[in-house]
Amino acid sequence: MERVDEWLDYAAPDVLLLQETKMGQDQFPYDHYSEQGYESVHAGEGRWNGVAILSKVGIEDCQVGFADGAEHDPEARIISAVCSGVQVCSVYVPNGREVDHDHYEYKLSWMSRLKSHLTAICQPGDPVLVGGDYNICPDDRDVWDPDNPHPRTHVTQKERETLAALEEWGLVDLFRQFYKAEGLFSWWDYRDGAFHKKMGLRIDLLMASQAVVDRATFCLIDRTARKGKKPSDHAPVFVDID
Repeated sequence: MERVDEWLDYAAPDVLLLQETKMGQDQFPYDHYSEQGYESVHAGEGRWNGVAILSKVGIEDCQVGFADGAEHDPEARIISAVCSGVQVCSVYVPNGREVDHDHYEYKLSWMSRLKSHLTAICQPGDPVLVGGDYNICPDDRDVWDPDNPHPRTHVTQKERETLAALEEWGLVDLFRQFYKAEGLFSWWDYRDGAFHKKMGLRIDLLMASQAVVDRATFCLIDRTARKGKKPSDHAPVFVDID
């Protein structure tokens, strides 16, 4: 919480999407963030997963979990709300563990449900932003060692096709509207000095509709937040919208 408070203090976002809170519903610090001017909604299950939305510009029509009408997903990985007219979703996409593992198949089906969820709650022409830890590198620019021959998750064609399906629905990778270069990462392993060696992945994405892209003035990955004492292994991705 100290690191989140520190980031809120200097970045001062209107809306913050959190993933992997690892808290139950009664553990989330609603009052703490209220004192800082943020309304908050949270979906949690205890030791694992957990997603939240913090907002200074209002929270309406909160939806916990998928709205696609299918069987309830017991893992707390998605929460949606309307903040100042923008439909936002905070997502924590399954890791996948290993290619062809059951969890990998769960990841693919989860991403398919995400598209169905969007169809249920909004339209491609609406202001929509789906942000969080996707655990998928959109292309080889987003991987520090794209020529690694070993089978692994995050970089497979099937995973990338699920992102392409979101793009077909009407979302775009907002960060790539501003930066085309390779080697711009949002996650670095804690081990082997990966951060300082630039051995990272870009797996934290802001997928947005054109209505949001047209209003975006800048976007960045805040590497500063990955430094210092007990940081997350992820860096925040930040967009400013007029």
